[in-house]
Amino acid sequence: MEAGTARIGEGGFGPSWLRALKGNERRAFNASFMGFGLDAFDLIILTLSLSAIGATFGVGTGATGTLVTVTLGVSAIGGIAAGVLADRIGRVKTLMITVGWFSVFTALSGFAQSYEQLLFLKAMQGLGFGGEWATGAALVAEAARPENRGKLLGLVQASWAVGWALAAIAWTIVFSLAPEEQAWRYLFFLGILPALLILYLRRNVKDADVWLETHRAEEERREEAVAAGATKSPLAQIFSGDLLKITIPATLLATGIQGGYYAMFTWVPTYLKTERGLTIIGTGSYLAVLIVSAFVGYVFSGYVHDWLGRRKAFALFAAASAVSLFLYVSVPPGGNTVLLFVAIPLGFFSAGAFSGFGSYLAELFPTRARGAGQGFAYNAGRALGALFPLAIGFLAAFFGLGGAIIFGCAAYGLALVSLLFLPETKGKSFEVVN
Repeated sequence: MEAGTARIGEGGFGPSWLRALKGNERRAFNASFMGFGLDAFDLIILTLSLSAIGATFGVGTGATGTLVTVTLGVSAIGGIAAGVLADRIGRVKTLMITVGWFSVFTALSGFAQSYEQLLFLKAMQGLGFGGEWATGAALVAEAARPENRGKLLGLVQASWAVGWALAAIAWTIVFSLAPEEQAWRYLFFLGILPALLILYLRRNVKDADVWLETHRAEEERREEAVAAGATKSPLAQIFSGDLLKITIPATLLATGIQGGYYAMFTWVPTYLKTERGLTIIGTGSYLAVLIVSAFVGYVFSGYVHDWLGRRKAFALFAAASAVSLFLYVSVPPGGNTVLLFVAIPLGFFSAGAFSGFGSYLAELFPTRARGAGQGFAYNAGRALGALFPLAIGFLAAFFGLGGAIIFGCAAYGLALVSLLFLPETKGKSFEVVN
């Protein structure tokens, strides 16, 4: 490693563990932070535009909710495929493919001339969207030091709030300047921009040594490994032997955390506009509180995971998220000021509940199947979790949107149950040919 590159991680702002990042560890973090943030931008502009899309194509909340569900559902396929590909060809190459894919299809969505066309394009976007997180998280987890893995991946997860903020700013500006039937299209056109920057950054990052050495060893000893089953498809490995006992509850954990979160962030913008009577600018102010709280929650949760351990941290944030979501939609009409304050714990805990995924899933699965394991658990959980906003879209016709959103609390209950079947992995070191 050249000396000039190593100095990239030294100095600057932030805590000492962050300033101490060097070389590829620093570049892997930078690339994944920006990639995941821009991934968030491309998805969240859809959720912020649901009302306008519904008006443009003359469809209701059930149909617009389906757009999010299909995007997230298909992302499971993309995430699983990308995870397997990352175990085969490496994390960095797979990241370049996924980022380019979701950026292109986000931009193409702006040209949709019918609801059915938009539904198809969003499904295609989901293939790339699902793959970015799993491969980026594996890359950073393998490059990180065990004692800082939770904090570092919590900070990577915090980039979702950054992407959310960029999407909210863009939405506020574009919808203030253009009629809503065109404004949502302009937002989707912006979705092509991430590919240019991210693809450039990816060229400066290499796969972690633990993956390179494991992959090299497996290639050299392939004949011997066949008898031991180590060259089975990574996807097959996570559904056999002891790994199956990890894959199922890990997927349910991801289902619960993501189902509760998607129930919240998919419908809150519409809820604020239709049931709280807020304007675009007013809605933006309330979303700003959620976003800032979410960023702090992501970062703080990373510290909690390295302090309490993975299972206790997940349990704490899942339980607090359910309570916060219930309180948020229970604020009586006319209590919009109170709503603003309740948004603080809602954003903090629902976001913080995500921060442990990058470290925990990486520690649960071995190097030879880490991409497949993370990709499946997180993205299958995302697909199943996407059923919650879909259900809320239809339940809103009977209970009102606020009452339907409470259904998201059940998702966090599922997450708490799944933790009973998972081990603690705090401080685990990764080994070659694990």
